[in-house]
Amino acid sequence: MLDTTDKAILRLLQSNGKYTIKEISTKLNLTSTPIFERIKRLENDGYIESYKAILNRKKIDLSLLAFCNISLKSHEATFISKFEKDILQFDEVIECYHTAGVYDYLIKVMVKDMDAYQTFVAKKLASIENIGQVQSAFVMTEVKSRNNLPVQ
Repeated sequence: MLDTTDKAILRLLQSNGKYTIKEISTKLNLTSTPIFERIKRLENDGYIESYKAILNRKKIDLSLLAFCNISLKSHEATFISKFEKDILQFDEVIECYHTAGVYDYLIKVMVKDMDAYQTFVAKKLASIENIGQVQSAFVMTEVKSRNNLPVQ
């Protein structure tokens, strides 16, 4: 069970994964040793999965962001498993969710431009044989995009 200090540590690390133990201990008015021990416990218990840099997608030439709703032709377990295995191979697919409702999957795709998206759809997505329908939506403006979870 997380206490208020654990939650405060998680919030701080989400806001800046480069905070040092000393900086966190100063912000929380605690000594470094218990902060270090808590962070190690949070890592070992799986609350903290990893540390990474969040890149500016436009600076690395990934200006087009699209969401694709995908319907499968067949819903047999083997076809679902094969789709999921195939979709994992595409670097352009940043996220993939198996959903309930009209569509079976929602994927988030990042590419350079519309030409790159067309190539992705025609060469990669179309190579997955069980796809029945794809409906794409293109992001015009990112109003809110964040990676921080609401730790309460």
